[in-house]
Amino acid sequence: MALVALVGRPNVGKSALFNRITETRRAIVEDTPGVTRDRLYEDTDWNGRTFTLVDTGGIWISDDDDLLSMTRAQTEIALNDADVIVFVVDGQAGPTGGDFDVLEILRRTRKPVILAVNKAESPKITGLEFYEFGLGDPVLVSAVHGEGVGDLLDRIVDSLPPQAAMDEEPSGEEIRIALAGRPNVGKSSLLNTLTGEERTLVTPIAGTTRDVVDSVLDIDGQRYVILDTAGLRRPNKISDELEEKTVQRTLDAIRNADIVLLLLAANDQLTAQDQRIAGQIHKARKGCVVLLNKSDLVKGSTVPIQTKAREELKFLDYATIIPISVVTGWHLDMIWPAITQAYQSFTARITTHQLNQLIQEAVHLNPPPTDKGRSLKIYYATQVSTKPPHFVLFVNDPDLVHFSYERYLENRLREKWGFRGSPIQLSFRPRSRREFEQ
Repeated sequence: MALVALVGRPNVGKSALFNRITETRRAIVEDTPGVTRDRLYEDTDWNGRTFTLVDTGGIWISDDDDLLSMTRAQTEIALNDADVIVFVVDGQAGPTGGDFDVLEILRRTRKPVILAVNKAESPKITGLEFYEFGLGDPVLVSAVHGEGVGDLLDRIVDSLPPQAAMDEEPSGEEIRIALAGRPNVGKSSLLNTLTGEERTLVTPIAGTTRDVVDSVLDIDGQRYVILDTAGLRRPNKISDELEEKTVQRTLDAIRNADIVLLLLAANDQLTAQDQRIAGQIHKARKGCVVLLNKSDLVKGSTVPIQTKAREELKFLDYATIIPISVVTGWHLDMIWPAITQAYQSFTARITTHQLNQLIQEAVHLNPPPTDKGRSLKIYYATQVSTKPPHFVLFVNDPDLVHFSYERYLENRLREKWGFRGSPIQLSFRPRSRREFEQ
């Protein structure tokens, strides 16, 4: 699929334009320069032509700030991959020295460049002063109001390379994987290792990642979308509106994922925030694999650490726990099999006959306790959905279902079919025997 990159100096409205074209709110939009740091990808279409749009961090010349230089390096990766480049400038500010710096970089790419003059809401803005760039007629747009965006998309589609024959699509459905954890536990480093490229910025600075960054992988015909998220801080550490937006996008990524890789620091104590993040995963009913990163810094066996993590994350008792080291590569080969197992459990479907046979055996071996002379009767069970597996049991009175007995039935289901890496849901609905027999 063709790739179109939005580039320009900081704070000219690239992210707002990205959101407008893709009809999403993927990119964080703030007046503060340098909010976007990683590359954001989103498929979109116009007049029957589909392409991938890339939002990038701002380009500027600076040798003083390592983080800014790394952001620029991320943008240059997008330029190398792009088929068409949209050079976004600020129509209200006019041409600046920073724009000319960007222009010099774009000329070296020898790729089609479309000049988009953003913030052109006012009729006083004509864009005439940008003709000195030598890029032909500029397109006047307003990312905020949507004016001129259709004209820009027409130019983009006209500049795309001819439609190539469609590559064979990966078999099976897309598996969405979110990386979650506190700041600076190695999420971005793991993403770069899994994808084999510098997909996100990696620095010792907590909070480097702000957007949810997608990476698409095709492994043996299976398509994976990996979402690197910003580290979740304690609520009292969320100090400004920008970080609140970052946290919300992280929580959305967890809710939209199939499997969540929860990264913990093996060389540090589990914190209340680790448990809060785990609680968000459990609340969203997502498959989960727990990764104890930085295990190379632990002296002796990692078994005690795994045992402690299991004890403190009891509500994620279905998750596989793997000690790893992104730096040394230790046990990274165990991650993909654990993801595969978790997804198989997450999407597992049990036949009605097998399910009812197991429930009958479970009731026979351990009948439900009585409550004031009344006892729970289970008439019938069926699986109603997957992601995660959801089982509905029709009973005489749902109020008679004690938590301990529900847990007993869940344990029997797991003993039989495993469901390793995935939660399962049991629901109890009233149904009289007479209704059932009819």
